[in-house]
Amino acid sequence: MPDQSATTEAITTAWRAESARLVGALTRMTRDVDLAEDLAQDALVAALEQWPTTGVPSNPAAWLMTTAKRRGVDHFRRAENLRRKTEELGHAHGEEEQVPDLDAQVDYIQDDVLRLIFLSCHPSLTPESRAALTLRLVGGLTTGEIARGFLVAESTMGQRISRAKKTLSESRADFEIPSGSERAQRLDDVMAVIYLIFNEGYAAAAGEHWMRPALATEGIRLARMLAGLAPTEPETLGLQALLEIQGSRMGARLDETGTPVLLEAQDRTRWDQELIRRGLAALAGARVLAARGKPVGKYFLQASIAAQHARARRPEDTDWRQISMLYDVLAEAAPGPIVEVNRAVAHGRAYDPDAGLAVLEDLDADQLGDSPLVPSVRGDLLERAGLHADAAEAFTEAATRSRNEAERAVLQRRAEENLAHVSKSG
Repeated sequence: MPDQSATTEAITTAWRAESARLVGALTRMTRDVDLAEDLAQDALVAALEQWPTTGVPSNPAAWLMTTAKRRGVDHFRRAENLRRKTEELGHAHGEEEQVPDLDAQVDYIQDDVLRLIFLSCHPSLTPESRAALTLRLVGGLTTGEIARGFLVAESTMGQRISRAKKTLSESRADFEIPSGSERAQRLDDVMAVIYLIFNEGYAAAAGEHWMRPALATEGIRLARMLAGLAPTEPETLGLQALLEIQGSRMGARLDETGTPVLLEAQDRTRWDQELIRRGLAALAGARVLAARGKPVGKYFLQASIAAQHARARRPEDTDWRQISMLYDVLAEAAPGPIVEVNRAVAHGRAYDPDAGLAVLEDLDADQLGDSPLVPSVRGDLLERAGLHADAAEAFTEAATRSRNEAERAVLQRRAEENLAHVSKSG
């Protein structure tokens, strides 16, 4: 009898690795994303029922695909039989439908997965729906896993995913890879969704925990997949590089008590060197493409900034002048309030706190709503300038704005430290 825990792990691993290819191929064959997902889930259920007894097949991916195809053929045969019986009763209308020959179709696996990614990020969907559907169809996550990642009820997430599928059906979304300007626009949407997924795991917007590592790890996996499917696009490699390098710090972002640790205080020996190696390799590949005339953008530039941190063995070795120059370029290429806030940090480190505060003063803080980002960065710069009373006030404001408990605790602690400094000096 096969080892049950090993078999369960093998099923989970095979599903996570193959679900996108499976759903993508089945969607191409059936032209119905709902049906494709049902068939893929049927194959998963069959694996859960049979593999514990028969053992893990030598080629799990092929087994899942064959099983799903057979279920698909059975589905269409039942539908065809029903159509014929209805026709015999004199109620049939419209053109005849033939049972598709699923076994005769060739599997263009890479194209299938890329089609599925583009479909999940269709412009008719909201960014939140795109993220949920990408995790469901491409990531192979359950509705419960996605709901936990975004801190919503499972029923709410289930409704969101169902509405997204319905929207795709009503908009008659084409299961083909777009071309020309539409492809470029959709690729931007795809990368934005993957970046959103990673960021929600790396720095949770709300809730009790500082991070949700499983969600961040899924973002990295999706970025690797996209870079592998579109390897001639510098920005897909740039996105992969950015997420790999940022993700390398996750093991150092909490201390042994679970308290968040900011970048400059992190133990860099705890950074994941394999992720850094992968990230720097992807960034080098993007640079080769850029040297050949391929345009680069915000992900390449952000990855170049992250690489500066990754290469510095100690915080004091960080080349802040180079980072500030890269942020200046990024502000031109992809202007926005978050870029400006980070540029303020870089200028404050590269030159002096006043230089950072000057960048911050030019920013329209209303663009970020009630985000704690601006007051927290202002507090950091004021603290470095020795203006501890003002820094404490800024950190207190930031803490009241934060919806993340761990982040709020860090901000409150920094406010208290600055107040203590004021009391001591007074």
